[in-house]
Amino acid sequence: MAKQSLVIVESPAKAKTIGKYLGKDYEVKACMGHLRDLQKSKLSVDVDNDFEPVYKPIKGKEAIISDLKKSAKAADTVYLATDPDREGEAISWHLKSLLDLPDKKTKRVTFNEITKNVVRQSIQHPRDIDQNLVDAQQARRILDRLVGYQLSPLLWKKIKRGLSAGRVQSVATRMVDDREREIENFKPEEYWTLDANLTGNDVKKLPFSARYHGKNGKKAELKSAAEVEAVVEETKNAAFTVKSVKRTDKNRSPSPPFTTSTMQQEASRKLSMTPRRTMAIAQQLYEGVDIEGEGTVGLITYMRTDSLRISEEAIAAAKEFIVGRYGQQYYPAKGANHYKAKASAQDAHEAIRPSNVNWTPEMLKKDLTGEQYRLYRLVWSRFVACQMANAVYDSVSVEIDAAGHSFRTSSSSLKFSGYTAVYEEGKDEDKEEKEPTLPPLTEGETLDLKGFGRDQHFTQPPAHYTDATLIRAMEEQGIGRPSTYAPTVSTILDREYVVKEGKYLHITNLGRVVTQLMEERFSDIADLKFTANMEKKLDDVEEGTVNWKSVLRDFYGDFEENLKKAEKDLEGVYIKVPDEVSEEICPVCGRNLVVKSGRFGRFLACPGFPECNFTMPLVVEMPGRCPKCGGRLFKRTGTSRKSGKQYTYYCCEHTNNRVAGGATCDFMTWDVPVKDDCPVCGKTMFKRAGKGYKRPYCINPECANFLPEDKRGYPKKQVEASANAEEAPGESDAPAEEKPAKKTAAKKTATKTAAKKTTVKKTTKKAEDGDAEKKPAAKKAAVKKAAAKTTTKKTTTKKTTKKAETTEK
Repeated sequence: MAKQSLVIVESPAKAKTIGKYLGKDYEVKACMGHLRDLQKSKLSVDVDNDFEPVYKPIKGKEAIISDLKKSAKAADTVYLATDPDREGEAISWHLKSLLDLPDKKTKRVTFNEITKNVVRQSIQHPRDIDQNLVDAQQARRILDRLVGYQLSPLLWKKIKRGLSAGRVQSVATRMVDDREREIENFKPEEYWTLDANLTGNDVKKLPFSARYHGKNGKKAELKSAAEVEAVVEETKNAAFTVKSVKRTDKNRSPSPPFTTSTMQQEASRKLSMTPRRTMAIAQQLYEGVDIEGEGTVGLITYMRTDSLRISEEAIAAAKEFIVGRYGQQYYPAKGANHYKAKASAQDAHEAIRPSNVNWTPEMLKKDLTGEQYRLYRLVWSRFVACQMANAVYDSVSVEIDAAGHSFRTSSSSLKFSGYTAVYEEGKDEDKEEKEPTLPPLTEGETLDLKGFGRDQHFTQPPAHYTDATLIRAMEEQGIGRPSTYAPTVSTILDREYVVKEGKYLHITNLGRVVTQLMEERFSDIADLKFTANMEKKLDDVEEGTVNWKSVLRDFYGDFEENLKKAEKDLEGVYIKVPDEVSEEICPVCGRNLVVKSGRFGRFLACPGFPECNFTMPLVVEMPGRCPKCGGRLFKRTGTSRKSGKQYTYYCCEHTNNRVAGGATCDFMTWDVPVKDDCPVCGKTMFKRAGKGYKRPYCINPECANFLPEDKRGYPKKQVEASANAEEAPGESDAPAEEKPAKKTAAKKTATKTAAKKTTVKKTTKKAEDGDAEKKPAAKKAAVKKAAAKTTTKKTTTKKTTKKAETTEK
């Protein structure tokens, strides 16, 4: 017998959670994302007929469509409960058309968080499909299709096959290129700092230093050693007197709750998660996790948002939790903290927060994978902290006079922890100067000069972008929206327009050539302001103030003209991508090796091919020397033939060297070489790979300072988290036959506790719309497979588990 109502969501994970909340009167089924879309093999946009899209059912989803049609026909009411964003609205619109649903039995519902109360309340307050949201999504989809399907073939003809272009990805690539050029063209300027090393008249004679500020009340910069010595000469015999001592309480306010952008940035800084991985794990936390005693529950609110708004219920719950756990003094005296989003924010959903603040990360740790726990703890901590009182610091500023020259120093100490008891925001730069501890000083006090510290400096260029700083820059420029940040960064890395060295993004020669072509021939698409303005027009479509087809008409006229002109001007022209020449010398023929791309990524190859076919892994020179032969140490990457996963190791420059006679040194280790030498044997020291505190140690077994492998701080258990392949709506659209094959998500196991048996979490695979599909994982086979990946060598430590990154469209 058919159930009274049908609820259609996007993923089985969400269907399972919502089904438990709604009960037997509702049948909940998953559509697995998009069921109807533009065809992959064609443009599927009738440009001559006012950009009318040609939608077709997606191949391979016939069974799902048939099943949903059958269930929808038998149901009295059909609730379309796809994600609460533009794309979710478009999926519901497609479902309504595809399933031939009449208006009277079709209801649209959204869930900002998947909890019992919210799900039941949303079902009681359905609405109609918002056509403005649908039109905004259609406009974006068609714009990306027009650009991708008409520009990408031009790149294939003129540069190389497999490339793609897009509104947002082209601008993101240009931003990385512009930063690289800024660094290359930067001219450092010399400057000096001068510190006076002093002691006060206190009993302990605590030493401290004060930095030169200026003369006669005016700030002065020291540009040369001569200027420094002039100040030293004028002050070395002068009396150093405390001119002023100012003590104040400084307040530091907590950071606002997470938006999509700030969550991706902070996860990159603190957890070393890529934006793609962050969104995949956040999707799992939103859709629902099995919690002991609670069943399947959604742990965070919807993760694609640019809003800083928090519901009054969540604010009240946070207050109760903070006062109960930390005390009334940790809650703001003025009341709840409210945050205002920037003017361009869509503000469609709340900020990202835990669905229940009383579910602390420690309570849920045993039920979460390692990655889920770390990301949930980040979201939970940030939300709790944003509703707490300011941190208060006792700040002391001292000005010291010497013959009319001014020296200044300051110190601060934490007086009241406030929100910092829970959370402090990470920083993009690792360097952080610590303020010295000052002795008790009074105005008019005479100080003893112990000497001067002189340091030469040079101004530094801006840092290369990281995942976090590029996303922040895109957000500041208005480039893209919450759903596109992660896919955009992933796309430019997948296309190898940009490569990641450590945590920093570097433009490749390919990226430069593509960017130059875009700037010369399609300046609008490569222009930051134009792209940001296009995002604003799409927002206007969503608000109902602009017709979506008028946006397409305004864009396509100039684009089509530029495309035809480019094809004519570049007829018979083939743009060669310059080789990226390395400093490594081919041991066979003596040429400088160049960087090439292959199936498993970038590698070094001899430019003399086919006469010389020497190749070797792409290497990065590390500090220190080989403990066996004294050669240079290299950081290299390899790819497992069984799993396809990439790993990093460190070896001697002569390891696997293809010179006649084979390898001349067999040194290889998973440990990271450091610049310090062992104080006993003088050989290079190493530290363990991975995050956390790393004390260097000696790996020379003949040295008295040798540290055995089992004492080097590696975890005894190999903990692996479940992987989730997320595909979000990509802004770059290239014809299907030229897209590289998708990488499959690697399944991982999660070790719970020593007292419990090892279990395998279900992995999720995200469908085209950004939703997830759960697949069962075989327990014994997966555990054995994970164990088999750990290898040992005589001079090396155990290999740590490598985390597989999944792709996002």
